[in-house]
Amino acid sequence: MTTLEPGQTAYIRKPDARFMRAHPAHVLAQGFGSGLSPIMPGTSGTLFAWLAYTVLSARWPTVFTPLNWGIIIFLGFFVGVWACGRTGRDLGIADHGSMVWDEIIAFWLVLVVLAPPDFKTELWAFVWFRFFDMVKPPPIGYFDRRMKGGFGVMWDDILAAFFTLLVFALWRTI
Repeated sequence: MTTLEPGQTAYIRKPDARFMRAHPAHVLAQGFGSGLSPIMPGTSGTLFAWLAYTVLSARWPTVFTPLNWGIIIFLGFFVGVWACGRTGRDLGIADHGSMVWDEIIAFWLVLVVLAPPDFKTELWAFVWFRFFDMVKPPPIGYFDRRMKGGFGVMWDDILAAFFTLLVFALWRTI
């Protein structure tokens, strides 16, 4: 059963490619289509983030520097607040599973902080990030339940990224 947030309508749209193409906010929020995966869209969005980061960083290393990635992530967070807020309203549910821009931005943050990661580090980062994003241990779950709208959608994944980076920091100090 879906719980409605204040201001939501009882009608919840089923996202598809046509819905996604209807507005630029939908394209972004749904991760350029990666969020339309019928199974585990959040994982698909995170895999898209990993692939995009790897390809862009390798193809244009002078453009996609850690500093520029930081700017992209910072601006992408605020654009994501708008895009996820708009898409959530249009879908009729504040944090629909097809919205994966939050996973993309948060996982890019993890990869940039760990840069330059090798494949094994990236793989473990993926596993830990997905764990924290799915399980939502405290305080991630607290913010996920209490903060709604575009900011809430984006914020809990930033916390999952922080927890992922905390695991790496603790692992490196042991």
